[in-house]
Amino acid sequence: MSDTPPNKVWAIIPAAGKGHLPKQYATLAGVSVIEHSLRRFDQHAAIDAIIVVTSKDDRHWQTLSLEYSKPVYTVVGGSERCHSVYNALQFLDDYAKPEDWVLVHDAARPCLTADDLQKLFLQLKNDPVGGILAAPVTDTIKRVDHTGCYLGTEDRACLWRALTPQVFRYRVLLAALTHIIKNGDLVTDDAEAVEKSGYVPKIVAGRSDNIKVTTAEDLLLAEQFLKNSVSLE
Repeated sequence: MSDTPPNKVWAIIPAAGKGHLPKQYATLAGVSVIEHSLRRFDQHAAIDAIIVVTSKDDRHWQTLSLEYSKPVYTVVGGSERCHSVYNALQFLDDYAKPEDWVLVHDAARPCLTADDLQKLFLQLKNDPVGGILAAPVTDTIKRVDHTGCYLGTEDRACLWRALTPQVFRYRVLLAALTHIIKNGDLVTDDAEAVEKSGYVPKIVAGRSDNIKVTTAEDLLLAEQFLKNSVSLE
C-alpha cells in the first residue's frame, strides 16, 4: 500500500466489551479511550471508513460527541470478539471487494502511532493475505500446567506479542471467520482465525507501547505514552 492504496481500507473497531463502564469508555487525557483509537484512523488518508462494533446493550457510544472526517458506521456485536468482527464483515458485504483491506484494531489500544500504521501498510503492500503488528517478547516466559505447576522456560527468541491493527484481505478474513464460527471454535485474535484456515500472516514489528488498556495502571501508562508520542510528532 502507499499513502493512497489501490484497494479500499475498512477499519473495524471491536468495542463490544460489557460492564458498568467498559474499558474503551474510560477517560484518558480528557477524552474516552476509544476516541483516541478512532482518531488515528480518521487522520490517515488510506482509511475509507470506520466500523465500530458495539454491544447491543451499549449506553455509552451514543453519548460521545464525535466529529470525524471519515464515515463512521455502527454495527451490533456478538457474544465473542470473533462474532463481532464477523458481523462487521457481513455489514461490509455490499461495499467491500474481495481484495480490499480490512483493518481490525482493539478499541482499547489508544497508543497506536501514525508511523506504525504506515509501516504496516507499506510492508503489506503486495501481500495476498495480510499481517499483524507485533512486538518481540523481552520478559522471560515460564510455562505451567493447568494447576500452576512449573513445567519449564520458553525460548523467548521465537516469541512475539500480537498487537493490533491486524490487516487482511476482505475475502481472506471473511472466509477464515466463517469457517471458525461454523465449527464453533473460539479464537483470541483475527490472525489465529486466518492461521487455522491455512494462511500465513506476515509479522510487522511494532512499538511495544501500543498497549491494551485493561486496568487503572494501564490508563496511567497510556497517558504517559500519548504525551511522549505527541512530543515526538
